[in-house]
Amino acid sequence: MTHNVCGPGPIGIFKKEFGANGEMCPQVWDREKIVIIPDHYIFTADERANRNVDILGDFSKEQSIKYFYDITDRGDFRANPDYKGVCHVALAQEGHCSPGEVLFGTDSHTCTAGASGQFATGIGNTDAGFIMGTGIFLLKASTQIIGEITVSGATYKSMEFVKTAVERMTEYRTDVSKLEPVVAKPHSPDKRALARNCKDVKIDRVYIGSCTGGKTEDVVVAAKLLNKAGQKVKVPTFLVPATQKVWVDLYAMPLPEADGKTCAQIFEEAGCDTPTSPSCAACLGGPKDTLEKLQVCVSTTNRNFPGRMGHKEAQIYLASPYTAATGFVSDCRDFL
Repeated sequence: MTHNVCGPGPIGIFKKEFGANGEMCPQVWDREKIVIIPDHYIFTADERANRNVDILGDFSKEQSIKYFYDITDRGDFRANPDYKGVCHVALAQEGHCSPGEVLFGTDSHTCTAGASGQFATGIGNTDAGFIMGTGIFLLKASTQIIGEITVSGATYKSMEFVKTAVERMTEYRTDVSKLEPVVAKPHSPDKRALARNCKDVKIDRVYIGSCTGGKTEDVVVAAKLLNKAGQKVKVPTFLVPATQKVWVDLYAMPLPEADGKTCAQIFEEAGCDTPTSPSCAACLGGPKDTLEKLQVCVSTTNRNFPGRMGHKEAQIYLASPYTAATGFVSDCRDFL
């Protein structure tokens, strides 16, 4: 799998390394086992971003790629039945994630497909170009135990726990009644903090979207909280459904807990921005739709490194859809 941010690189490598006798367009290993999904920087006037999408389209046409989820009308995503949205959600929705299968993708979040029982991992551009040409990838297996490695352990390796290791894991118990809502403070996902200890942080905007926090269940819980609160949002609140299917659910699925209102109706009544076109959008700081200098955002995305959602001095607090919907960095249980 590849998308429009990383796709042009592997395509160029594939053509360079597998073209023979001046052939500029060698044939890929299997047209039906390569998935190409434009999803980053889609709805923008940025010429370089648009060119990346065009490169995917030209290559998919040359190769007759079966699973190319194209977008031709960027003015209205609904006019593009083949366009899906964020690759990590669309892959599962379109049937590309099955137990026991293998998925390599030019995106570090490809491993989320492991939730489907599939072996999935991110790879680099050179590796992807090689797979396009051969269908082969060399992966080292790991025999290490988790307690013996550091946070940088298992690089270029996979880890699998079986037999007695799994049995011993079942002995570990967690009292979930004592768990509290947490956030990740700027500028790293591992800067964990209790949400209630960050309640004095002044927020400039809320962002609910991405492969992490833009699924149907994510927008539903945000809508439920806003409906129960019965108040207008205090800061600009942006909603970006992950895929076309999520967008449809947002407008069509009534919530029994809200007297049959849809999520879209609840968001409108609460004063949120109108849900926008499905894509990665601001999750990966795009051309002009992202955070400005010194802005502070509560986001349901997955990374908050400097510059991730825009300006390098912007601050991003990663949180659940429940916490984000409160409009604060706060303990969402106070609003439920």
